Amino acid sequence: MNNVRTVSETKRTFYSLHTRPINTIYRRVVEELMVEMHLLGVNADFNYDPIYALGVVTTYNRFMQAYKPEEDFESIYNALIKSVEEDPQKYKQDAKRLEDLAKSLSAKDLVSNLSELRLGNESDLQALLEGIANNPKFKYSRLFAIGLYTLLESSDPEMVKDEKLRNEALKTVANSLNLSEDKLSKDLDLYRSNLDKMAQAAVVMADMIAAERKRREQRSVKSDTTAAPPANND
Repeated sequence: MNNVRTVSETKRTFYSLHTRPINTIYRRVVEELMVEMHLLGVNADFNYDPIYALGVVTTYNRFMQAYKPEEDFESIYNALIKSVEEDPQKYKQDAKRLEDLAKSLSAKDLVSNLSELRLGNESDLQALLEGIANNPKFKYSRLFAIGLYTLLESSDPEMVKDEKLRNEALKTVANSLNLSEDKLSKDLDLYRSNLDKMAQAAVVMADMIAAERKRREQRSVKSDTTAAPPANND
């Protein structure tokens, strides 16, 4: 009998590894990412690959970058990856390798590489891209799309800000890998929109924390003043 892990089991594993409370707005981010990774992991057509890993690491880093306390950032990440029975360091190493490779190429060369189903002269990555393009059952995911986007962004941050250039690059890559251009674009538009919303929410949260800190300080000063003995004028 094939016992497929449930979402509840994955969540229990996470919270047994990271036992400190998570700020509300970020808890939703973490749990949505966890569920997304879990559902992919139990899908028969899904296979781990470095581009997916880059998407996972980028998503976590971008959405959690303002998290406080900072010392929990690494603990939450490690618990997240371990909760889906994966190796946190492997994800980081694969993500960094691809980022470094993308940074060594111009955007034009990167898109050209991807259209030729290769990345630099790395034979394993060529085999990976060829396998994706030739696999009618390839399990596409939003996280894989974010990995592709991060490759482009690492190569040329300014290029991805230009809607026309970005869309042309994504169209070329989608066609080469036999992915749905429409789905890729929609997923990445939503990703960029959510990043903007998260950044705005982080600013609001920071303002609220600062205001609460100021109120506590004012109460403390007022309390100290009230408690101080009257001055002796004799």
